[in-house]
Amino acid sequence: MEVQLTNRQQHILWATVRHYIATAEPVGSKALVDEYDLGVSSATIRNVMGVLEKSGLLYQPHTSAGRIPSDSGYRIYVDQLITPSLRDATRRDVLAKEVELALQNRLQWEDWSLEAVLQGAAQILATVSGCISLITMPQTTIAILRHLQLVQIEANKIMLIVVTDAYETHSKLMNLSPTEEEKLDPEGIDHELQIVSNFLNSHLRGRSLLELATLDWGELDQEFQRYGEFLKGSITELTRRPLTTTTTQIMVRGVAEVLRQPEFSELQQVQTIMQLLEEEQEQLWRLIFAEPEEVGKSRVTVRIGTENPLEPIRTCTLISSTYRRGLLPVGSVGVLGPTRLDYESAIAVVAAAADYLSEAFS
Repeated sequence: MEVQLTNRQQHILWATVRHYIATAEPVGSKALVDEYDLGVSSATIRNVMGVLEKSGLLYQPHTSAGRIPSDSGYRIYVDQLITPSLRDATRRDVLAKEVELALQNRLQWEDWSLEAVLQGAAQILATVSGCISLITMPQTTIAILRHLQLVQIEANKIMLIVVTDAYETHSKLMNLSPTEEEKLDPEGIDHELQIVSNFLNSHLRGRSLLELATLDWGELDQEFQRYGEFLKGSITELTRRPLTTTTTQIMVRGVAEVLRQPEFSELQQVQTIMQLLEEEQEQLWRLIFAEPEEVGKSRVTVRIGTENPLEPIRTCTLISSTYRRGLLPVGSVGVLGPTRLDYESAIAVVAAAADYLSEAFS
C-alpha cells in the first residue's frame, strides 16, 4: 500500500497500533502521551490521528471513542514500522529460540508417528504464539510434469494444459487483457503457442510442478516475451493447487485459547471459522501452501483481515511460511489470530518453526 507518512505520523501510528494490541481498547491521545515518549502535545497527537483516519489507517468504532487501526494501518505497521527498537528485536529472538528449543526437546521423531510429531509441533506453536496454529502434512508424492501445452480457445482466451507423470490432467484458462490480445498475430498465434509450449516442455519436463513458477522468462526469444507476464500468474496459481496424491490434512491446535479473545465474541463468527478449520481444510490448504513472499525481513506471508480471500477469516490475520525438503517446499506452518495481533512475535515464531521443520525434513 503506497501511503507516504512523515516521521511523526509513523511514530504515532506505531504507538497507536502497539497500544491497541496491548489493551484491545480504542486509543486516545492522552493514552499515547502517558505511555509513549512522543515528544509532542496531546493536541498535536489528536491532529495527527485525524490525518491518519482520513488516510484510512485508523478509524473510530464509535463517535465518542478513541481510534483503532484498520487493516491498512496494520499493513503499514507490518511493512514499515515493525522493528522500531532493540528491545523488540531481542524479544523476538528470545521467542524464536524458545520455539526452536521446545521443538528440539519435546518432539520424539524416532518414537512418534509423523502425524503425532506435527501435532506436537502445532501445540507448541499455539502455546507460544497464543494463536490457532496450522501445520500441513508434508507432500510426500509431488506431481512431476510429463507434458505441457498452450491452446487457443477463443480470440482472447488461452488454455494451459498440464499432464503429470501419473497421467493426471490439470488445466487453467487464461484471459488476455485487450493490450495483450492486440499484440498477438491472429494468423500466427497457433504457431507461436506451439513454440512457447516447446520452450516450456524443454525446460520443465521431469521437474516438480512446484518448480513451474521459477522459470527464467528472460530465456524466451524477444518476440515471445509478451507471453511471460500473463503466463506467470496462471502458472503460479496452478502450482498452488493440491497437485499431489497426498492428503491435504492440516494439524490444528490452540482454538480454545484464541476464541477467548474479544474479537471472537460473536457465535456466528466462531462457527464459520470452526467450519473452515474442520470441514473445509482443502480451501485453507490451498491458501497457506504457497510460495512465501518477502514481508519486511522475514520470509513469511502475512494476510491481514480483508486481504484473506476466504470469507470466514476476513476478520483475522493469517501468517504462514513453507517448510522444505532441500529447496522443494513440502508443507506449511501458520498461525491464525485476530488482526489485533502481536505481529513481531507471531512472525518470529512462524519463521522459527518453519526453519526447524525444514532442517528436520532435509
